[in-house]
Amino acid sequence: MKTVQQLLSTKSAEVYSVPAEISVLDALKVMMEKNISALLILDGQKLQGIFTERDYARKIILHGKSSQDTLISEVMTSDPVTVKYQDSIESCMQTMTDRHIRHLPVVHEGLIAGMVSIGDVVKFIIEDQKHTINALESYINS
Repeated sequence: MKTVQQLLSTKSAEVYSVPAEISVLDALKVMMEKNISALLILDGQKLQGIFTERDYARKIILHGKSSQDTLISEVMTSDPVTVKYQDSIESCMQTMTDRHIRHLPVVHEGLIAGMVSIGDVVKFIIEDQKHTINALESYINS
């Protein structure tokens, strides 16, 4: 069974975050600059929430709020679902499917250790399946 820790070892360890006091507009600028669709909201090393493009669409645009005048803390998803190093990739996929979410912060020993997206999970599963297929083909051909 493949784990979150194994998945994280295949991708950049960089995690993008902002403080809760930042405006939605400034958070969106960070997301645009980094070409990401979710940001963690941290107070020091403590996870406060997550802000995603979906949060923007549903909590700013549809409510007619101003991105410049609204703090990220007002529209972030507080207490987000998280995963641990030892969690399986399959359980991540199940959690994302069941909860209709696309990003899972990874917590290790109480600290943020990374972020797993649905794209990361799918890519990891595909690569793992390719490796298994190649190993089986090698076994059959030898």
